[in-house]
Amino acid sequence: MTNPTTFEVCEEKPVANPKEAAGRQAAELVESGMRVGLGTGSTVAFTLARLAERVASEGLEVHGVPTSIDTQTRAVELGIPLMTLAEVERLDLTIDGADEIDAAFQMIKGGGGALLREKVVASISERVAIVVGRDKVVERLGLSFLLPVEVVPFALPTVSRELRGIGCEPVLRLDGPSEPFHTDNGNRIFDCRFPDGIADAPTLERELACVPGIVESGLFIGLAHTALIGADDGSVSVTHHRP
Repeated sequence: MTNPTTFEVCEEKPVANPKEAAGRQAAELVESGMRVGLGTGSTVAFTLARLAERVASEGLEVHGVPTSIDTQTRAVELGIPLMTLAEVERLDLTIDGADEIDAAFQMIKGGGGALLREKVVASISERVAIVVGRDKVVERLGLSFLLPVEVVPFALPTVSRELRGIGCEPVLRLDGPSEPFHTDNGNRIFDCRFPDGIADAPTLERELACVPGIVESGLFIGLAHTALIGADDGSVSVTHHRP
């Protein structure tokens, strides 16, 4: 993959939270009439808040496709019009977060458990903008954040063995002290630890896709076009990349 090709710095009023700076700045990418994928997570929550402000103050006409029940609920509460995948074939833009992103715009996503819906929405988007704080930018994926893998409940034992064979340690995600976490799709998640990180993310993504019982992995390769990276001083760097 090629390195990012364009770099610029956008002025933003200083805020205490770099995620807020990036999230709010991303909402300015939305133009009236767009159909927009709405990601999931704490950074995108700031995007939703700013979008709602623009809808109310500017009369911005936008329809969003949410990537999780949580995002859908927030958008409805904020008054952002929504549509379903049945009503649209392509999206103009998707704004989402990431748990890790490297210089080639390879990402780990799924900390919030919405990786499957997030990847479906990203796959039909003309442009994908990723909003993160600078602490999410890494040299190698998988060293500081475990890789989420969504699994059909029936296949948990066989998938666990396959994952160990690949060279990682899978840990079943819990919701509380003992109850397993369930995705919006009714599946479970293994959070996978790679001792030396992920050396070849595209190959690993393909390898995981071939394991029966794995619904989706949190590796997002070749999907992002723009990264908005918030800094502690409230500035936002914007980097463009062609997948």
